[in-house]
Amino acid sequence: MTVLNKLASSIGRRDTEPNKDLAQQIVAKNDKAAIKELVANLNNENKNLQSDCVKTLYEIGERKPELIADYDKEFLELLSNKNNRLVWGAMTALDCIASINPKGIYKNLALILKISDTGSVITKDHAIGILTKLASVKEYNDTALALLLDQLQTAATNQLPMYAENAIPVIGDKYKSGFIKVLSSRLDDIEKETKRVRVEKVIKKLSK
Repeated sequence: MTVLNKLASSIGRRDTEPNKDLAQQIVAKNDKAAIKELVANLNNENKNLQSDCVKTLYEIGERKPELIADYDKEFLELLSNKNNRLVWGAMTALDCIASINPKGIYKNLALILKISDTGSVITKDHAIGILTKLASVKEYNDTALALLLDQLQTAATNQLPMYAENAIPVIGDKYKSGFIKVLSSRLDDIEKETKRVRVEKVIKKLSK
């Protein structure tokens, strides 16, 4: 039986639980043939099927990223799709594999950030996640941190605390002062006290 028959839209479901269950099954079996079929249908004429495929693929990626790491090109192609669901789904998948296939992701950073600039909150979150993961790779550290610093200057205040917290482990001594300066300059922009306190804690940690 084709794996497509197990997707949510194929069995008349509007929720995504069948796709999560399918991802779990594929991971458990290391079913590369099923993954190949899902990837092949990312451009299926049926939009619901497309959405189910990308959802299942990034659910696989969240559980075992190496299973989808070789499909960076296919996910990158989806970033230019007019269907926003596919765009943020593809960005989620790319975020999943950024640590496994940093080279393939790094050489397409310009496209990733271009899409992120005009994308949804989820698209932006995962683009920032990609930068953070690339910053943990020695040869990409300088470029990724410089770009991350630029992103923090204009990031939405609702997302800023999360971005800053996630970046802490990859910020070396060379960039600490820059991050402290940018985050400090953003404090007055943050209206919610709880979020401002979170950013202040990051600044405090970096100042040690």
